[in-house]
Amino acid sequence: MIREVFMPALSSTMTEGKIVSWVKAPGDKVEKGETVVIVESDKADMDVESFYEGILAAIVVDAGDTAPVGEAIALLAETEAEVEAAKQQAATKGSSGESAAAPAAPAPVAATATPAEAPAQNGSTASPRSGRVVISPRARKLAKELKVDLATLQGSGPHGRIVAQDVERAAGKAPTPAGPAATALVNTPAPAPLAVVAAPAPAPAAGSAPLGQLVPFSTLQQSVVRNMNASLTVPVFHVGYTITTDALDALYKQIKSKGVTMTGLLAKAVAVALKKHPVLNAYYTDQGLQYRPNINVAVAVAMEGGGLITPVLQNADQQDIYSLSRTWRDLVERSRVKQLKPEEYTSGTFTLSNLGMFGVDSFDAILPPGQGSILAIGAAKPTVVATADGLMGIKRQMRVNITCDHRIIYGADAASFLKDLADVIENNPQSLTL
Repeated sequence: MIREVFMPALSSTMTEGKIVSWVKAPGDKVEKGETVVIVESDKADMDVESFYEGILAAIVVDAGDTAPVGEAIALLAETEAEVEAAKQQAATKGSSGESAAAPAAPAPVAATATPAEAPAQNGSTASPRSGRVVISPRARKLAKELKVDLATLQGSGPHGRIVAQDVERAAGKAPTPAGPAATALVNTPAPAPLAVVAAPAPAPAAGSAPLGQLVPFSTLQQSVVRNMNASLTVPVFHVGYTITTDALDALYKQIKSKGVTMTGLLAKAVAVALKKHPVLNAYYTDQGLQYRPNINVAVAVAMEGGGLITPVLQNADQQDIYSLSRTWRDLVERSRVKQLKPEEYTSGTFTLSNLGMFGVDSFDAILPPGQGSILAIGAAKPTVVATADGLMGIKRQMRVNITCDHRIIYGADAASFLKDLADVIENNPQSLTL
């Protein structure tokens, strides 16, 4: 039987995927649970493991190329006798761009996503933050056959991943040429699941884009473009507010040593204020105003190589500041190596965009699709102000600007929210530690 391997939908917003690298080459045997290919979705890279045994007969979509969700990217033959027929079928696909009927009715292969930090069933990969070596399944198998100690190797794959060629070099053998890069995912009716484990993507080398060169958008950047274009259809307005941060800064100095981050404090303050103003946490639908059951604060993070991602602090109003800060550090670390699960960057109900760390005084943020508000945070700077007793003093102040969907939120709603947010930060920041 010849099975078509299809590009799966790894998230609700994914319309196409990019093949990062093929772990298996044409002609390689595929064991159940082995990684076949690495695929880049909107904002994460996923290892795809097979739940079938067979032979990777032909690759339809090469490494570096993209394919729409549901399109065949490879063919898997059950026996050696079917390999040649699969190659002919793949050649037909490549020349016509359409799926050709297989000699034996093809059985679709599917893929499902699993948490990035979960080890593969065969124990092949681990999250870089765990401190363990990242090894491809084929490299692990070869190491056993050739009696090579993996602990002595330095991987040449993405983010130090040990691949088969590294093992062959260590054994004194000529490295076998790698097959096309990237992993094929599947999304078809009545799917048979393939386990997927997130893997880090190689960061682009600094200065790799010479002046005058046209650099195509990455999958991540294309996702950002689509979201920003969608936001142009929403009527928005902006409201600014100046907040004195002396009390918050003092609290931060007291508890910073316990692992608390300023992002955690700001997210918590926003979540507390949102509890009083649920309309700021709601979103527009054609049927009416949809209120949220949870307060999930997303925070924009710039990605290496361009684009941004918004890791989400879920139920931020219910978490204590210490748990919130630990969660944030973990999210940021995994977002840098594209190991977030889709629900960890798509479930935000309100977004923060903080450019204050770059010294920016004030800016307006673009409203993300599916949300009613986003808060832009500028830098907190020493400012000369008039004190309550009529004298002049120095206070640290920051400017925040909120962007709102005017179809469901009005100026008074936004102003009232900012007033309560300022009250928490200026007069009662200790409440954020309760």
